[in-house]
Amino acid sequence: MENRRARPSRRRDRRGRGMRGPGVVPRQPGRPELPTRRERFDDLALAIVTSVDRRWQDRLGLVEYAVEDAPQIPDDWETDQVPLSSLVRGSGARPTRLVLFRRPIEHRAETRADLEALLLTVVVEQVAELLGIDPDEVDPRYEGEA
Repeated sequence: MENRRARPSRRRDRRGRGMRGPGVVPRQPGRPELPTRRERFDDLALAIVTSVDRRWQDRLGLVEYAVEDAPQIPDDWETDQVPLSSLVRGSGARPTRLVLFRRPIEHRAETRADLEALLLTVVVEQVAELLGIDPDEVDPRYEGEA
């Protein structure tokens, strides 16, 4: 019987690790062609915040909106839930600050539609808290808990 050595197969996906390079070659070196997950979240949050802020701008006053990856939770945190946002009321020359926490919000959303609905819910509820009105009045797209 002839002793044959098996030739190694020439596969691009060695050891099942997936693609080795970018799926799309960028036009601008060093800059991804497709938006990152963070950029998509920021764009969606900006669209929602802009529409709500534009409607209530005269009653809200100066509000800073921000997105952070995750909240810094103290060691003595009493609840099992991670906050989705933070609202710090301004005083004097210091503006009110509404911070959305990207990772906890993304973690609770399965689809882009879920993410958009959750972001809208968080922003509307915080603005309603700030204005002292019902969330249903802030935005007609808001669907409260049934």
